[in-house]
Amino acid sequence: MPPLSKDSLRFAALEARKAFVRTLDDATRTLLERQLAEHLTALCASARVVGGYSPMGSEISPLLAMEEARAVGAIVAFPAFSNPAKPFRFAAGDPAVPGPFGILQPKKSAPAVEPDLVLVPLLAIDSHGTRLGRGKGHYDRALGRIRRSGAKLVGVGWPLQRIEETIPADPWDIPLDAFASPDGLEWFNRSGGGH
Repeated sequence: MPPLSKDSLRFAALEARKAFVRTLDDATRTLLERQLAEHLTALCASARVVGGYSPMGSEISPLLAMEEARAVGAIVAFPAFSNPAKPFRFAAGDPAVPGPFGILQPKKSAPAVEPDLVLVPLLAIDSHGTRLGRGKGHYDRALGRIRRSGAKLVGVGWPLQRIEETIPADPWDIPLDAFASPDGLEWFNRSGGGH
């Protein structure tokens, strides 16, 4: 059987994630997101600036982990677009104002920061750390610069988002260092990976 295209994988992964989340009641979802935060506690505690995201739809929320990071003195930051056509930067502060693409982002006055840990949303991730996103390239454009600064890039999602199939990698895809879910934290074997 030929490998699935990224578009086919993207559609299947999004449908699987939505179907999984529909099976969760609010209490179960909160419990799973708390388990995710527990797996990220040590990582967040050792970071100076934690970049995260404001979850949309069926995305797992990293917000509990980010609040724990803030509680131990880390700066928390969220993607902020000054121009929808350009890569976003991370801005310190809470997502409070609507930005492009219907995503809440920090106020325009929030200072830009460089995270040393980024919690990355995804549709799926494979054993090589290849991330399948929504296909717009926003994260790949932003993460290339952040990776060069030495930041750890950790995908976060529900357990079913860690797939066995190999995701076709394009030259611009930025591989992630690890994947965190309510089931645990998995590091991918790459030089400079985060043990």
